[in-house]
Amino acid sequence: MQSFESLITNRSTCRNFSDQGLTQQEIKTLIDTATWVPSGSNNQPWHFVVISDRDKLKSYSDAAKEAWLATLKDNPHMHQYEKYIRDPDYNIFYNAPALVIVYGNRESCWHVYDCSMVAYNLHLLAEENGLGCCWIGFAHNILGEPAVKRGLGVPEQYDLVAPVILGHPAQAKSITSNPNPRKDFSISWH
Repeated sequence: MQSFESLITNRSTCRNFSDQGLTQQEIKTLIDTATWVPSGSNNQPWHFVVISDRDKLKSYSDAAKEAWLATLKDNPHMHQYEKYIRDPDYNIFYNAPALVIVYGNRESCWHVYDCSMVAYNLHLLAEENGLGCCWIGFAHNILGEPAVKRGLGVPEQYDLVAPVILGHPAQAKSITSNPNPRKDFSISWH
């Protein structure tokens, strides 16, 4: 078993999944474990939605791409992805078998931080269990919409924090270290 440090530094994002699904129990176990994070005032402000219906995921993918295209001129950061979002075959969820959506109760001042830690724990747990995982930023424009939240049974006071795809990688991980070197950063010592 690898050390925790090794788990963190070797973790990498997966965007290519096999057809093998995950059971509800497998996903629930990952979520249960991921919630063991500190939270502001111990509010534990998370709410989860799991979607494993691939047709539903494709529908949300198409809706997200359509919404990005409609607002492209207002979102210059998305111009670099225009080729992908115009491609009718591109699925923002990379055909993953499961999407875990983490919503946070905005009545908790720290819900974004608390739920982001849960989402990162999902990434680490996926890595530890030989699964692939990716936080899908492209889904933020659709999964936070009030009508979508209502359709998913999310209470009104919860905001979207993290859409995370999970599944078995299409190919076994062949690298032993993360291929993305860290950029230089500064530390101010006082």
